Amino acid sequence: MDVSIKTLGDLRKQGYQSRSIKSELRENLIENIQKGEASFTGIHGYDETVIPQLERAILSQHNINLLGLRGQAKTRLARLMVQLLDEYIPVIAGSEINDDPLMPISNFGKEQVALLGDKTPISWIHRDKRFYEKLATPDVTISDLIGDIDPIKAANLKLSYADERVIHFGMIPRANRSIFVINELPDLQSRIQVALFNILEEGDIQIRGFQLRLPLDLQFVFTANPEDYTNRGSIVTPLKDRIGSQILTHYPDSIKVAKTITAQEAKLQDNRVCEIHIPELAKDLVEQIGFEARDSEFVDSKSGISARMSITAYENLLSTAEHRCIASGSGSTSIRFADILGMIPSIIGKVELVYEGEQEGAAFVAEKLIGSASKTLFDTYFPAIKKLKHEDDKDVYDDVLQWFFEQSAFELMDDGTEKEYSEALNSIGALDNLLTTFMPEAKAKDKLFIKEFVLWALVEYKKLNKKRIVKGFEFKDSYGAYLSNL
Repeated sequence: MDVSIKTLGDLRKQGYQSRSIKSELRENLIENIQKGEASFTGIHGYDETVIPQLERAILSQHNINLLGLRGQAKTRLARLMVQLLDEYIPVIAGSEINDDPLMPISNFGKEQVALLGDKTPISWIHRDKRFYEKLATPDVTISDLIGDIDPIKAANLKLSYADERVIHFGMIPRANRSIFVINELPDLQSRIQVALFNILEEGDIQIRGFQLRLPLDLQFVFTANPEDYTNRGSIVTPLKDRIGSQILTHYPDSIKVAKTITAQEAKLQDNRVCEIHIPELAKDLVEQIGFEARDSEFVDSKSGISARMSITAYENLLSTAEHRCIASGSGSTSIRFADILGMIPSIIGKVELVYEGEQEGAAFVAEKLIGSASKTLFDTYFPAIKKLKHEDDKDVYDDVLQWFFEQSAFELMDDGTEKEYSEALNSIGALDNLLTTFMPEAKAKDKLFIKEFVLWALVEYKKLNKKRIVKGFEFKDSYGAYLSNL
């Protein structure tokens, strides 16, 4: 459609035909499917679950409720629906509620067409302007959403309160012919939810005694957290009945998908002062911490573990390595396992603890999650460590433990140079044998991180002892550490 058209008459000559927003979404989605084009790009892990259900809801021209825990891309899905709208649509110029030039519904729109006919001026709005979003909070009023009488307008126009022109429209009427999203729907007071009934079904709006017959053209998308049903409120039953499709979202079901999301969403500075190498195992560890948190006895699983935890933790991980570079004046570095501890502030800010977790403390729980993630990944690549074994059984870790038994102490310093860090870990020859046997395809740049990872995992399995010293960590064999304590 030619967006240079300025009058209703020219619009009719171009053969413009009105269609509802739900028809618009449906027909554009059908076109995408026929062309084999994705309608919801940048969303990962939902290809076989959420997205097909969402597309079916759009084809059915339903209002939609996206139900899921925090950080499951509910709002992003709603915002991506904008791409299914026509790029531009015409409206009567000056209309508060985006009146369709061919089918005006407001008094203003009808009067303009009746007065000016084909000379009625029109303007064009881009699809990006056809998305409205409101966070449902307890202080939201009917006036905010629906509208109210405007005494100033009445005074300026010298109209009585009985005249419909004194009405100030709220967000929903102003979003006519648009997508309207209400986030955290259960937080909306029940009486406000009741006000949505007629809008969803009949299009009636009642404002201070006025009953306006406004057949609003809206695509409603609601988001809700199932935990809200018990903690803060609920969706009233008649409103649920008027929502055509309820779609359950979920967290990534694999580390691979989780890594893709983190890589896409993490805000990584382009002006870092040094080059940072990130071993693939370090990326796996970042995501595994989130999986461990969702199963932890210390974390409230009903609250959910947002994908934002992994994203901000990853950002902190790189900044920890960068901080070391700045302090040492080095031009490049690689992520070290000790840098993982730099993610703790991101972890403790993103988890809701149960009573037992609160008793232990957030920092303790964060370290526990890191330890659990280390053990899980360690068991993926290396043989399981048995708690009990026969005296004559040869353990693949015996050579590593023997090395520590023969050393008085082994230290890894926080501010150690790349050379010092490399020399320290490479001095443990038994670690090279482990990597050659069980991780032969590991990249050369990743091997130092993997070696340190093995040491931390052996500490988690209580095969080695780790102690925090002034500016680093000291590792000892368990027997030597026991004697030192004595």
